[in-house]
Parts: sequence; C-alpha cells; structure tokens
Amino acid sequence: MKKTTVLLLAGGLTAVSACKSTQNDTTATGMTTETTTATVEAKEELNLDYPDTKKVDQVDNYFGTQVADPYRWLETHTEEVEEWIEEENEVTQNYLNSIDFRDNIKKRLTEIWNYPKYGAPFKEGGKYYFFKNDGLQNQSVLYVQESLEAEPKVFFDPNKLSEDGTVALTALEFSEDGKYLAYGTASGGSDWNTYHVMETATGKKLDDQVEWVKFSGPSWYKNGFFYSRYDAPTEGNKLANKNEYHKVYYHKIGTQQGQDKLVYEDKAHAQRNFYGQTTDDERFLILNASEGASGANALYYKDLKDPKATIKPIIDNFESEYNVVDNFGDKLLVMTNKNAPRYRLVLLDPKKPQEQNWKVVVPESDKVIQSASSVGNRIIVTYMKDATSQVVVYDQAGKQLNEVQLPTLGTVSGFNGDKDDNEVFFTFTSFTYPPTIYRYDIPNNKVTQFRKTEVNVNTDAFETKQVFYTSKDGTKVPMFIVHKKGLKLDGTNPTYLYAYGGFNISMTPSFSIANMLWLENGGVYAMPNLRGGGEYGEDWHKAGMTPNKQNVFDDFVAAAEYLIDQKYTSSEKLAVAGGSNGGLLVGAFMTQRPDLAKVAIPAVGVMDMLRFHKFTIGWAWVPEYGSSDNEAQFKNLYAFSPLHNIKEGVTYPATLVKTADHDDRVVPAHSFKFISELQQKAAPGNPYLIRVDVRAGHGAGKPTSLVIQEYADTYAFIYKNMGVNPYQQAQ
Repeated sequence: MKKTTVLLLAGGLTAVSACKSTQNDTTATGMTTETTTATVEAKEELNLDYPDTKKVDQVDNYFGTQVADPYRWLETHTEEVEEWIEEENEVTQNYLNSIDFRDNIKKRLTEIWNYPKYGAPFKEGGKYYFFKNDGLQNQSVLYVQESLEAEPKVFFDPNKLSEDGTVALTALEFSEDGKYLAYGTASGGSDWNTYHVMETATGKKLDDQVEWVKFSGPSWYKNGFFYSRYDAPTEGNKLANKNEYHKVYYHKIGTQQGQDKLVYEDKAHAQRNFYGQTTDDERFLILNASEGASGANALYYKDLKDPKATIKPIIDNFESEYNVVDNFGDKLLVMTNKNAPRYRLVLLDPKKPQEQNWKVVVPESDKVIQSASSVGNRIIVTYMKDATSQVVVYDQAGKQLNEVQLPTLGTVSGFNGDKDDNEVFFTFTSFTYPPTIYRYDIPNNKVTQFRKTEVNVNTDAFETKQVFYTSKDGTKVPMFIVHKKGLKLDGTNPTYLYAYGGFNISMTPSFSIANMLWLENGGVYAMPNLRGGGEYGEDWHKAGMTPNKQNVFDDFVAAAEYLIDQKYTSSEKLAVAGGSNGGLLVGAFMTQRPDLAKVAIPAVGVMDMLRFHKFTIGWAWVPEYGSSDNEAQFKNLYAFSPLHNIKEGVTYPATLVKTADHDDRVVPAHSFKFISELQQKAAPGNPYLIRVDVRAGHGAGKPTSLVIQEYADTYAFIYKNMGVNPYQQAQ
C-alpha cells in the first residue's frame, strides 16, 4: 500500500483507534463547613488562591441514579470559560514560578535537547527525502537529496508556516511520478487538517486547498488524490462539536474543493469513519471502515482498472481487524487478527473473500505481528516479543528467509519502500539507545549503520531491566525499569511511573531526551505494559477494555506496589503520569488509591466517563469504554470515572492536570471539570493545579519550545512535592 506519512494521529485515542468505588449522591453537593475552613487554611499555607469556580444546578438521571454535573458550563467555549482558564493558569504559573530550581531544569533540558534529530530516508521520484531538526527548531524540516552522497537541500520548512511554530506539517504523500506533493497542515494542535499541493521541481504551492479533513491521509490516483473529511462544522464550537458522517472524496489537481467528487458516504451510519488508500500500482482503492477506535474494521474495495466498477465489500462486519499490506496482481495481502489474536498474513481474492478461500502466507505464532511491508519482492514482518521488536523476512509465498539483526532489545520502525527497491531504511531505539538509522540491503540481508544520533548525555551510565510482577487477579504483567547503574534499593529514589493501557496500543522501549534529565539526577523511570494494550495481541487488549477496564487500573496499582515493595522508591517519592487514555489511567489511580503516590500528572485525560462520547470523536471510544447510555455499562463507567469518584475531605496526591485549549481529540472540558471538582473537595496539604497550554492540542505537532517548557514545569512540580532539589543531589 502507498505509505502516506501521517504525523498528527500519533496522539493517542485515535479515531480509527475490582475494588469498585461507590459514590454517595450527596457528595456532589459541596463541602462541609469543617472541610471548607481547612481547605482555605491549606490554600494560604501553600500560597494558592484557586478561582471561585461557578456551579450550576445540573443533575442528570442515569437509570434512576441522580448525577450532579455542576461544572457543565465549562464544556462550552465562551468568554467566561476563557477568563476562568486565565485565572487557573495564573495560579499555576505563580506556583511554578516560585520553584527556584525550575530555571535550572529548563536550562539543562534546553542544553541536552539541542542535538540533531534525523528521520529515516525515504525515496520518491528517484530522490531521497528525510526530516531533520537541527536541535531546537520548533518543527522538523524536510530535506531532499539526489543521492545518499549528495548535498541535502531544504525542501519544505514548516517553521515558516507560523511565527510561533504552532502550525505543523501533518501528512504528506508524493504522486507516483514524484511531480507533486500533497501535504496537510494543522494549526494550534487541532485535528482539523487543511491539504495543499506543491510542485516538487519548483517548490511552487498550487492554488489547491482542501479543508475540514480529519483522520485521513491523501492517497494519489492519476492526477489527483483521495481523502476523507467531515462537513464544515457549525461556527462557535468547532473544537468540541461531535464529528459525524465521514465521507471520502477525490480531488483533481487544479480544481476547487467544491468540484471534488464524492466517492463514498454512509447516510445510515453517522458514526463510521472511512480511510481510503490506493495500492502502489493504483489498481485498487481500499476503504477501511471503522466504528470505533479499538481496531476492528470493515473492508471495502474498488477495482480502479474497471471504469464501471463500484465500491464493494470484502469484509462487511466489525468483528476483527483487517489491514491491506499490498496487492499481488488481483489478490490482496492482508494482516488480520481474525481467528488469530496475535495476527497473521493471508492472501485473499476480493471477489471471493470468504475465510475458507484465504491462503495463509505468514501464520500466527507466539509473537505478535506489529506491522508488515511489501518491499524488494520480500515481505518484511516486524514482530513484538515481550514488548520488544524482532524482524523477519519472508518471500512473497511466505517462506522464511532470514532475520534482520538488531543491536539490542528495543523498538524498530520503518521498512517502507516499493516492491522493486533493493534497499530500505529503519530506525532502532531503546530507553538508553538514541534513535539510530540503519540501511538494510534486502538481497544480501546486510544491515549497516546509516546515521547515529549523538547526545550530550552519558547513556552508558544507565541500565534497563524487564521484570514481571503479579497484578491483583494473579496476571503476570511486564514492566521496564530504567535507572543509573549501581542504584541503591533503599526506598528513597524519586520514581516516575508512566503507562497507557488501552486501545490496543503497545508501549515499547523508546528514547526520550527528557527522561535523561530524570535519570541523570538519580531518578527511576518505570513503564509497565498494562492490559488494554497490544503487547500480547487482541486477548491482552480485550482483557482491559469495556467491562474489564478495572484490570488496567489494578495493573497500574500493582506496578506501583511492586516498585515500593522492591525498595526502588516509596509512596512519598513516587509520581504517576499518563496522557490521553493514560490521563484516565492516572485519574482512576489517584481516586482509587490516593495513598500510593505523592504526585499525579494526568495529561489530556478522559475524566468524565459519562459524557465523553458527546464530543468530537469521543463516540469512537465506546467500544473501548462502553457508554453511559447502556445501563450495565453506565454502572461500570460510574464506578471508575475520575470526575465522579473524587471524595470530599480526601488528601489526594499533589496534582498537575495538563491540557490544551485546542485539544479537539479529548476536549479540555474533561480536565476543566476534574480540576474544579478536585480543588473544591480535596483535603488540604497538596496543591491541585491545572496547566492549560494555549494554541496547542492533544500533543502532536507541539513546538519544541513549548515541549521543553512543559517538561520543565512538570519536573519542577514533581521534585517540589517530593521535597527534592535535583541540583543538590549527587550528579
């Protein structure tokens, strides 16, 4: 399949992708006099004066259960909400500004961040392209070179799209002859994309402009491209309105968007998304149809060779996952978990797609197939074994030829190219192994280092281990732990516990320069592979979704208890963090076990589990979470919904909620309502703050300058509340 580079969708909760607490109804009505007095005293002690957030008389009836929602007004985008954001940000910034070592953290982060970062080369129109960031550029720049030995030249610099770096390049796809580039841009971190077209020879931007694109990528066919979009949203709340009736269009170069041809729509199913891609030879248009973000999809096709052909179903249900890797003539090579939870590759005839007609090319094994590519007349399969990568090469009939040798345990990405390519590039990384690019000589099965990343940190000073701990129900869960060599297990080490746990997303080893600051100051970084992820296939995923979601929180709690029991840290030196679905994870953790960690950092989290499906693409998460419109699922959601399980008078971990005003994936109202409830109800002693980025979204495309500042604020907050000054510690 054509490999559209889509950069925006890596933000989590994609669209394509038990000790239950009980809540007394009276807890939503406010605080007692005694709690109010104590809270005011604590605010004065901490020099915090939270905004007096307005309450409204809103109560919803869920199957006989009355649920108060006093902060419903924060769901709207109004001037009053903007004023509230300013007030909250002022309180937060005053607190952060008072931390005397924060500037030292930012200075060190800026220093170690300033190194060249490269993307793997890819070939288009006989030329090589790659992304590079000199070090502190807000956005990475796309370069072109005639050969691997030729001098690279700037081809496209996204930093010129805006003065503050908040307009990002989100997708790009070259036409088959390399003459044109279709690319997407997004402003302020929003998921809304605008597509443009450039002549590659001259760099001239054409008049073509395609708007209101979401969860798509341009896919070329002849002198135009297919793409998916929604109707233009109503004005006033375009960052929160529900996204429905996704449609596939074809845009012909040199025409206005109003002339684009509607290729496919489904008027009977408002909440289906359609992602269209053409095969490399432009023989087929393949449509992936999804009803949720948990992976299962239907599959449709059109034979573009036949001018009379219509779009027909291959798989017309949403029971399993199907991804077309390539076509071999009139047959399709498909990666699927149908009757294979760890995935397999099959060859099928779209005209006779029944399973009994499939030919198994690469069978299911004890490892999980993460991805597959058809390049150099080979099938290159990336497997995952205990959350680390292995790469195996097969011929087109499925005969195993060899393994690609990797430097150590870690994660690979890449291996994208054309069928007739003799070379392909991939990137390898691990927790202490900066991203390194390798060239793979396909016919000779030879791996050579192409470009090594040099960082201003002694990565050899750290070690990584993988442990397997026992969760509440006896399940063994893997966890990576990274720290300085020779670490003393005396229970005093500041520890950063980070996880995700959902949507079939696998957490694998990767390098983070920001983590290096934590590690070089004696900190421990821990990342468990919770149920709900894809580390062990669809069975592992299903064990942490819908009615089983509590398993995810139990796994996270057990990870924290393991780190404490094994003397890596203590509850007074433990910080828990996660973003998006991981923000929900942290919210549930801190409301279920407030005693277990000192600091909580929930970022862009889904905190209102009763109303998440009413905003933007939230309806797509119903297969993962369930819906409050269903009585049994409501009871399950209500039991762990972070917003609804904050108890009056409880001392919660010091909390820094992070969100952004342009987040239209997980709308910021989740975080707004959660922090309002927390500030109102929590017992004194710890700060409960919210940090709202302006002109930013769910995370993707954020300028480097904002990312560094966010890490500096986050680390400063954590250290402050652990009672640690990192610049008084031994380096």
